[in-house]
Amino acid sequence: MLEVKDLHVNYGAVHALNGISLTVNDGEIVSLIGANGAGKTTTLRTITGLEKAASGSVTFDGHDLTKVTPSKIIGLKLAHVPEGRHIFPQMTVEENLEMGAYADRSGMAETMEAVYVRFPRLKERRRQLAGTLSGGEQQMLAVGRALMAKPKMILMDEPSMGLSPLLVKEIFQIIREVNQQGITVLLVEQNAKMALSISDRAYVLETGSISIAGSARELLNDPRVKKAYLGQ
Repeated sequence: MLEVKDLHVNYGAVHALNGISLTVNDGEIVSLIGANGAGKTTTLRTITGLEKAASGSVTFDGHDLTKVTPSKIIGLKLAHVPEGRHIFPQMTVEENLEMGAYADRSGMAETMEAVYVRFPRLKERRRQLAGTLSGGEQQMLAVGRALMAKPKMILMDEPSMGLSPLLVKEIFQIIREVNQQGITVLLVEQNAKMALSISDRAYVLETGSISIAGSARELLNDPRVKKAYLGQ
């Protein structure tokens, strides 16, 4: 479904990504783990057109994304839950969800009701300003807004950041359930143990390059991953 091939991204003289290649197959959860500054967020932002590649290719569902604007990429059914959530704080919960459907408003009422079934707290707070929600509720809203686009695939950037351990478990359960509904997931996450526990495959990104790749089980048992990311 997604193929990133020999991707290079530069910020001036800084090489943020040095020729990374990865694939995500239809129906998978694939994790991208690594330390701060490794290039994980840059990878997601380049896939969705928010950063421009110096060279390389990004192909999603047969489309070359390097030639497509971010506003058109969402229309291809590729959604992005950004790091830090980036909800619209002065808009209500419902208005935020409506924004998620801007590229495809067909059946919006039914899609929104499905989001409310998954996130009952959002329905309870649908008239509330999004900026007044708790951190966990804002993360649910960010995921719900992405689901409003009826995506084939969701990119999630650090969905557990800043959440309590109880909410972290809830967010990862939500990711698993979203995937079970047929939505492919590419997950960037610093909580490597939780990410690997729900993933099919994973890549380790270090200073802009992929250093390890394999099944989630292989990485959970890899001594290098254990030492660097699992605290073992």
